Amino acid sequence: MNVSTTFIPQRDLPKQVLAAIGGGVLLFFGVVVAWAAIYQLAFAGRIFSGVTVAGIDLSGLSPDAAAAKLGQTLSYPNTGKILFRDGDRMWVASPAELGMVFDASASANAAYRYGRGGGIFAALSAQVGARGSGMDVAPVVIFDQRVAYAYLQSIAREIDQPLTEAVLRVDGTNVVAESGKMGRVLNLDASLIYVASQLQSFRDGEVSLVIQESAPRFLDISAQAEQARTMLSQPFLMTLRNPDDGGLLSWTLDVPVLANMLSVTKVEANGEPKMQVGLDESALRKSLNDLKAFIDRDSQEPRFLFNRANGQIEAIGASSIGRILNVDASAAAVNAALQRGEHNVGLVVVEKQPAVTDQATAAQLGITQRTASQTTYFYGSSESRIQNIVTAAAQYDGLLIAPGEVFSMGSVLGDVSLENGYAEALIIYGGRTITGVGGGVCQVSTTLFRTVFMAGFPVVERYSHAYRVSYYELDRSGAVDPNFAGLDATVYFPLVDFKFKNDSPYWILMETTVNVAARSITWEFFSTPDGRSVTWDTTGPQYVVPAPKTVFEENDELKKNELKQVDYAAEGADITVSRTVWRDGAVYFSDQFQTHYEPWAAVCQYGPDTENPQKLAKEKKQCGM
Repeated sequence: MNVSTTFIPQRDLPKQVLAAIGGGVLLFFGVVVAWAAIYQLAFAGRIFSGVTVAGIDLSGLSPDAAAAKLGQTLSYPNTGKILFRDGDRMWVASPAELGMVFDASASANAAYRYGRGGGIFAALSAQVGARGSGMDVAPVVIFDQRVAYAYLQSIAREIDQPLTEAVLRVDGTNVVAESGKMGRVLNLDASLIYVASQLQSFRDGEVSLVIQESAPRFLDISAQAEQARTMLSQPFLMTLRNPDDGGLLSWTLDVPVLANMLSVTKVEANGEPKMQVGLDESALRKSLNDLKAFIDRDSQEPRFLFNRANGQIEAIGASSIGRILNVDASAAAVNAALQRGEHNVGLVVVEKQPAVTDQATAAQLGITQRTASQTTYFYGSSESRIQNIVTAAAQYDGLLIAPGEVFSMGSVLGDVSLENGYAEALIIYGGRTITGVGGGVCQVSTTLFRTVFMAGFPVVERYSHAYRVSYYELDRSGAVDPNFAGLDATVYFPLVDFKFKNDSPYWILMETTVNVAARSITWEFFSTPDGRSVTWDTTGPQYVVPAPKTVFEENDELKKNELKQVDYAAEGADITVSRTVWRDGAVYFSDQFQTHYEPWAAVCQYGPDTENPQKLAKEKKQCGM
C-alpha cells in the first residue's frame, strides 16, 4: 500500500495579532504580580485570610493577637471531656488530667507561617487556597504521656481481674462449688495510642479501652457439683456372690468415707477440657486392697490316696475354685456406677480353677504305681517334736505335683504356729539350739529330700543344718549311720525352702505316713516309672573338727546345783554326696550336694550359787562330761 503525505504550509499570522497576544500576556502577569505584592503588603506581619486553628478564624491577626484570641477561646484542655467506658462503668477526664497542655503562642505562629514557606509559587498557592477554601492548622499541643499512663493505670486497678478457675471442694460431707472468673487486663500501651489520637482532635469524645480477656478452662461447674452431691447422698454398697452358698456378700462405703475419697480430675474429652468427679483412684484402690485380703482365696487342689488294691486314686479332699479380686477393674466399676448416679455395684473377681478336680482318675494323671519311698527315724524325740512331725507331715499327704512343676515345700507348709497345731521343741536359731515353735519340721523336709534324691528328680533348692543332728543319721535300728550324713534338708520359710522339679511327663501323688510307735516317717511317690534309676556315693565326714568344750551358763530359773543341758556337742565336718541319675541305661544328669557342718559346743546351764559347775557335771555325768 502506498501512503502519500501532503504538507499544508503554515500561513504567517499578521504581526499585529501576535503583538496583541503578547501584550495581553504581559498585562496578566503584571496584574498577578501587582496583586501578590499588594496582598503580601496587606498581610505583612499578619495571618493570611482563611487560616484557622481548631476552627478559630485568625485571618488578619498578628501572631500575638492570634495567640491571645486562641488563649481566650480554646479552653478545651480544661473544659473538654474524654470518656472511658467498660460495660456499665464509666470514667470521665479532662484533657488536662490526661497530660494535655495547649500552646496558644506556638499554634498562632504555626498559623502565621502557613503560606509563607516552600517557595514563591507554593506560598502563593497556599495563600490562594486558604482564601478560597480555608485552612485549619492543627493546634500545637504538648502531651505528657506519663500523666495519661498513670490515669490509665488507675482505671486498670478497677478493671484488671486475675483469671480464676472454678473450684469444687468437699467440706466434711458438703460439696462447695466456686465458679470461675474471666481474666481481664487493660492493655495500657494500646489504650494510650487512642488517648493521644482523641486529644489531637481537640474535641470531646470516647476513647476505646483495649481490654484483653482470658477464659478459664472451667468457668461453670454447677453440673459437676450436683453430680458430687448425688454421689454423697447415700452410702455405696459393693457386693459379691458367694459361690459356696449362693448368698450375697456385701461391703459398704459410708458417706464420710466417700467424701474423704472424692476427687476432681481434669481430663481431655474430644480435644476439650473436662472436669470429672469421682473417687480418688489411689485411695479407692487402697480400700479395695484391704478388702482383697478378705475376698481372695486360692483354688483348692484335691487330695488323693492311691488304692494299692485296684490301682486307682481316691479323693480325700475336695477341689474348689479360687477367686481373686480385680482391684483395678473393681475401682473402675465403682467410679462408673457413682458417675451414673448409682450407689451399688458388683465387685469384679477372677476365678482361679484348680489344676485338677476331685473327679480326676489315675489314668488321666498317669498314676499307676509307687515309684519312690524313703523312711527316716526319730528315736529319742520328745512328745512336742513328735507332734510337730505329725502336724507338718499331714500338710503334704495326698498332694499332687504336675508335670514340669517346681514344688516348694515351704509354700505348702504355711504358718508354723501354736494356733496351727505346732508345739514348742528344740530348733536351731541364731547359732544356738533353743526352744521354739516347730522343732521337728526338718525331720519332714529331710525325708522329702531323700525321697526326691533317691527318685532321681532335680533338686532346685536345698539347705543343710548348721551342725550334724543325730536324728537325720539314724538307721532302722536306731544306730547312727554316717552314710546318711549330708542328706538332711532344713526349711524355715520364706527364708529357707526346699524345692524340686517334677521333670517327668506324669503327675506325682505324694503320701506321708508317720508311725509314732515305730518313731518313723515315710514319704511315698506314686506315678508312672519313666525308666530312671539312681546311683550315688558319699565321701563321708571329712576334715572332721572336734566339738568345742562345753559352755556353762547360769540360769536364774534353776536351783542351786541343778544342771540342764540345752545344746549338744557335734563334730564339724565337710561331706560331698554325688548322685548320678540314669534313664534307659544312659546318664540323664549328675549332681553333687556339698555340706559343711560347723563344730558345735554343748551348752550346760546351772542354778545360781552353784560352785564349780564343771566339776559337778563330771560327777553327775551330765552335759556330755
